[in-house]
Amino acid sequence: MTPTAPAAQPPLQQGRNDSERMVPRWRVAALIGRRPLLSFVVLACLLSWWPAALYAVDASPLPIASFGPFLAALVVLALTGGRAAVWTLLRSMVAWRVPRRAYLLAIGLPLAFSGGAVMANLAWGAEPVDGGLATWTAIPATALFVLLIPGVGGAWEEPGFRGFALPRLEQRFGAMTGPLVLGVLWVLWHAPLFLVGQILWTDVLTIVAASVVIAAVFHTARESVLVVMIMHATNNAVGGSYASQLFDGADQARLGTLTAIAWWAGAAAVLITMKRSSGTAARSGDSGESLGEPE
Repeated sequence: MTPTAPAAQPPLQQGRNDSERMVPRWRVAALIGRRPLLSFVVLACLLSWWPAALYAVDASPLPIASFGPFLAALVVLALTGGRAAVWTLLRSMVAWRVPRRAYLLAIGLPLAFSGGAVMANLAWGAEPVDGGLATWTAIPATALFVLLIPGVGGAWEEPGFRGFALPRLEQRFGAMTGPLVLGVLWVLWHAPLFLVGQILWTDVLTIVAASVVIAAVFHTARESVLVVMIMHATNNAVGGSYASQLFDGADQARLGTLTAIAWWAGAAAVLITMKRSSGTAARSGDSGESLGEPE
């Protein structure tokens, strides 16, 4: 006896099953759409911290993947703004037509802050390691390497933290508080590096201050992510690969404190300037005048 073939599923029932299978995906998209900033922070950590398991068994030199925030931004933008939002971020990563002073600040500030901290440490009596001072010649190549290769240094954090998160935090908390909030989140993201001792605990202060300074450069550069990637790469090459390797022990700890002070001096200058500008704008508004209008 020939077995009877099973009856075909009605098209309506099949469509309903397909829809049910799609529900979880739409729920995830809806959740990210309601909480894009929170979703970005969570995804940035998840997509960055996975090398910690490899680091624990000596299979990775770092316990963190620096391109995680970039990937997190792409995911959130794709689900909330679609292809257009993703392309806006990608175009900002190659936006090089910006005021020249933006490039001067992006390269000059890390050099000034780290260089000043090194000189102050030497004046304090710190002893550099043998041959350490002469390795400054590797700084340009290191900066270029960090800029171009995802995962090598911190430059590829910038599309996520400055390109995606900063504008949204400034919209929610204001131009002064937004970068500070981002600085705290940025410290949280660095947690694996703190826990394994690859960066100093004084870097908590440095990171928050750097968040304020980088935000100012970002706006000077007309929101070009490329410029702040250059700034981050320069700081990694000067501060991380050079200055921090010059000293050890107490001298290295002192350098960390001096570096934090240098960055906070820059952050204070930014915040004071912004406060004065907002006060001037408020007074102009109260008097019924506009700074942008002729008398």
